Amino acid sequence: MNAAFLLWLCGAMATFLAAATASRAYIASSNILLLLLSLVLYCVGNLMMVKLMREGGLGLAISVSAIAQLLLINVIAFAVFGEKLTPQQLAGVGLGVAAMVLMLVPMGAKG
Repeated sequence: MNAAFLLWLCGAMATFLAAATASRAYIASSNILLLLLSLVLYCVGNLMMVKLMREGGLGLAISVSAIAQLLLINVIAFAVFGEKLTPQQLAGVGLGVAAMVLMLVPMGAKG
């Protein structure tokens, strides 16, 4: 994984987080402009994912993206919207963290 992949991943994650936040804000307010903003952001994020899939492969790009979104959107849900997870759900998030660490750890020299 190179710096360009990580940069695109950060951009895609920011875009998806903004889209999810706009979706949640739409639910609270029913303002159609928030829904449209969310849809546009999701489209942009998916276009960014195409670049990530070319750089890192389908499996890695989608897996890392999904887990990063899981973690970061939970932070937003707690901090901004006051949502809570059960202990079992928190354990699932913890397993997601472990999975992402294992995917991102560079492989050592084979020998």
